[in-house]
Amino acid sequence: MSRPRFQLYIDGAFVDAAASFESLDPSTEKTWADMPAASEEDVDRAVKAAHRAFLDPAWASLTASQRGRLLVKLGDLVAQHAGRLAELETRDTGKIIRETKAQIGYVAEYYRYFGGLADKVEGAHLPIDKAEMEVYLRREPIGVVAAIVPWNSQLFLSAVKLGPALAAGCTVVLKASEEGPAPLLEFARLVHEAGFPEGVVNIITGFGEPAGRALTSHPLVARVAFTGGPATARHIVRNTAENLAHTTLELGGKSPVLVFGDADLESAANAVVAGIFAASGQSCVAGSRLYVERPAQERLLSILKQKAAAIRIGDPQDASTEMGPLATRQQRDRIEKVLAASLEAGAELVCGGKRPAGRNEGWFFEPTIVRARDNAVACVSEELFGPVLSVVAFDTEAEAIGLANDTRYGLASGVFTASLTRAHRLIRSLRAGIVWVNTYRAVSPIVPFGGYGLSGLGREGGRESVLDYTRTKSVWIRTSDDPIPDPFVMR
Repeated sequence: MSRPRFQLYIDGAFVDAAASFESLDPSTEKTWADMPAASEEDVDRAVKAAHRAFLDPAWASLTASQRGRLLVKLGDLVAQHAGRLAELETRDTGKIIRETKAQIGYVAEYYRYFGGLADKVEGAHLPIDKAEMEVYLRREPIGVVAAIVPWNSQLFLSAVKLGPALAAGCTVVLKASEEGPAPLLEFARLVHEAGFPEGVVNIITGFGEPAGRALTSHPLVARVAFTGGPATARHIVRNTAENLAHTTLELGGKSPVLVFGDADLESAANAVVAGIFAASGQSCVAGSRLYVERPAQERLLSILKQKAAAIRIGDPQDASTEMGPLATRQQRDRIEKVLAASLEAGAELVCGGKRPAGRNEGWFFEPTIVRARDNAVACVSEELFGPVLSVVAFDTEAEAIGLANDTRYGLASGVFTASLTRAHRLIRSLRAGIVWVNTYRAVSPIVPFGGYGLSGLGREGGRESVLDYTRTKSVWIRTSDDPIPDPFVMR
């Protein structure tokens, strides 16, 4: 039986790339499909197609309401084909099927939400200080958007870029990660079926060099929306020095969760487990740093250890599996290296810390809990992007805030307490783009997200994100019928 072979989607057609590469199933380490590797020429064709479509009346002359209806139709198609997309994402990334199905089903709501916002983008009338002038502002689409997403939660991370960009009237070249691009290359079929004009959405994959560099530095790209790591983001910032593209960067984090002694510890433990062991810890908002008020530490650790031990590790396509493999061998190798250094530095292994027994194939790693003295331990300070929870005790609220904010990152945070006044103090004090109180990992298309520090620049999601894909045009209208005076005649 021949293995699947995917193609690029450029200018309304499915085309082969200049080269291809093998994609491995993270649960078996075996090749399962061939993926296209876009060349610099492929990228150039995609960007030029998007630019041509941006100017073409087939797209440019659509009303905002018509654009919105296309987005709603795309959302309906995502909901209809969520099962197929989920199977591909699970196969290509190792994320368990129960998570991919649930998440992709909800992604449909993002396209419906942004479809509804398409005709809500408004300009403004300005009360100008000149009597014979009327001045108003128009919001116009910024142009060609380069949207770049990682392999984890890629349908969701694409929706918060494609949705507002298309609602605003932009055209897009979407680059899927070379690690697990199958679901986005399949998603291109839904874009095609929805009826977007040729070139409005182009979907490619390939490596950072040359595809990523060529895309982010292309002279016809007006905006870059990127999700990934700080190292790649720095390359993108340097690349956009060539085209001066507007840039949004969502770069993950090392998110703290603070649990106080008055909290419901069973409820907090469930949230902590969901925050760090869901998606095998491969989430931008993973709550990987747990700070616990000292009197509650032993009790909470006991609950967490019991819950971690009960997690079912296995085939990600099996609906009963609760945690699958890591997406790449490199991730597992790095986690093992950092964990070993942390234990050597004095951290205490509470549970996990190794490859599961009997799993000779696949990049599996046990749910792991490590107790550390402070933030100086490597597993506490470094983003591991895996199922490793670092636990540090604190004695005072001020100490907890200091520990939580002692990081280069600042995407998300969680607070568990029965005290409303304490919760409000912490909301003000925590330097993070998201603060969840007595919950964790809740999301909605209505709510924007983004980070502080190395967690990035800008915000995605929510009503205002559509405005980020527009630029303002100032319009001056002289209302007097009198001739304009000769400027060289002195009066």
